[in-house]
Amino acid sequence: MYDDIVLATQTGIATGAALRTRLAEARERTDQLFDIVRSEALYERPIAERHRIVFYLGHLETFDWNLLRDQMPGLEPFHPDFDQLFAFGIDPVGGDLPSDQPADWPAVAEIHGYNRRIRQLLDSGLEARDVPYQLLHVAIEHRLMHAETLAYMFHQLPLDKKIGAHQGPVANPRPRESGMVKIAAGAAMLGQSSAAGCFGWDNEFEAHSVEFPAFEIDRYKVTNGQYLEFLEENNAAHPVFWKRTGGGWYYRGMFEEIPLPLDWPVYVSHAEASAYARWAGKALPTEPQWQRAALGSEPGNVDFERWDPVPVTACTGLVGNGWEWTSTLFGPFPGFQPFPFYPGYSANFFDGAHYVMKGGSARTAACMLRPSFRNWFQPRYPFVYAGFRCVSR
Repeated sequence: MYDDIVLATQTGIATGAALRTRLAEARERTDQLFDIVRSEALYERPIAERHRIVFYLGHLETFDWNLLRDQMPGLEPFHPDFDQLFAFGIDPVGGDLPSDQPADWPAVAEIHGYNRRIRQLLDSGLEARDVPYQLLHVAIEHRLMHAETLAYMFHQLPLDKKIGAHQGPVANPRPRESGMVKIAAGAAMLGQSSAAGCFGWDNEFEAHSVEFPAFEIDRYKVTNGQYLEFLEENNAAHPVFWKRTGGGWYYRGMFEEIPLPLDWPVYVSHAEASAYARWAGKALPTEPQWQRAALGSEPGNVDFERWDPVPVTACTGLVGNGWEWTSTLFGPFPGFQPFPFYPGYSANFFDGAHYVMKGGSARTAACMLRPSFRNWFQPRYPFVYAGFRCVSR
């Protein structure tokens, strides 16, 4: 159940050996992900606001190196230019797009050599020394977050730039039940307590309760079919995952284009979700409303199970098959304290320009399905695996 997801490997009792194993598994996950991109496409930029793919090839190891190196006396920088070049990504806010060219980046072989050296040095250091568990959790989850970010980036590559990978089977959808679900007035518990000793990112603390009146929420995520009705009535722009071909609508999957599956959740930006909600005479849920409605939810289509969604009725709860937008601006909880080793992770985005998403997608790792986890994006960013459901006004 969603409210019971606290994996043993998230807590302080996890051993260093267990966390090293999880780090190795996360590396394997991202290595496999890069393998689906044809070598000639590694210098492409599938999303204009983001770095070229080649940046991320170096970024994952650089992040680990910059985070963990100081915990291992005797480790000295061996390529400081790369340590800086691959250090920071781009938050796609504002109108300025990156203007670098492929020739501005190092050769792939050189980056691979740099990555191998980092892994050798860090692995030897982790075997020999105790590193704070919190830092290892950060390294693991940072990499797994990028496994999802890279997936939606690669989703935007032309199909001929990718090598097809296995797609899990689609669960048999249940009969569709109509209407909304009534949620009684009460309280939602947000965040987690630092006293509990579980790992969380700084924006997940501190735990607190929020009261709310009764409300109703859609039983299922809004589907492509429902959104198509809105689009046709309002002559709105189509979602980035759709494509018009030969007079019909198609879904741009990771490895193929298929006739638009009307019973799959629609993936849209926050602005698009909000426009639909207004048209339907409803609203997006607040973070506390969503949290309360998700209590007891069974995750479905998560943890790299598939590359694409499944019908909304194949997942019984709110967790999985696509993140869900809320109407809550991303901000600190009472008692927030930034990570001293990563002060800008959350605080840089408490700017009134990002909205909270909850739940998870098919490409979200299991460790980040904990109820306190928060994701966030700006309202007009359309590339994320994010859908929505509405609440009654």
